[in-house]
Amino acid sequence: MIFTNDKAIYIQMADRLCDEILAGKYRDDDRIPSVRELAVLLEVNVNTAVRAFDELSRANIIYNKRGLGYFVTPGAKKQILKERRKAFMKERLPELFRQMQLLGITLEDVKVAYDAQQNA
Repeated sequence: MIFTNDKAIYIQMADRLCDEILAGKYRDDDRIPSVRELAVLLEVNVNTAVRAFDELSRANIIYNKRGLGYFVTPGAKKQILKERRKAFMKERLPELFRQMQLLGITLEDVKVAYDAQQNA
């Protein structure tokens, strides 16, 4: 995984696990990689992975079964979608609309581009 400078690494790791849940790689009650496995896979310090798991645990996305590892909380996918949609609407859409207005892009233009992308 290539990390960017715009977010803390542990947040990017948590986002990646959320992406994998959204993509269906992990479903409700599936075991996810251990802290150590994830740290090795992503080539980060174990403490960074621990922070990512703590973040996801606090958000009720994953839960720990003592001695067995971490698992996806039932309903996590729905919760992630809800939070990401809310963040998108609040943080990204206003700037997108501003750029559309500046560039004279209509919603119809966006629909045509969207449809073309879906058919590609």
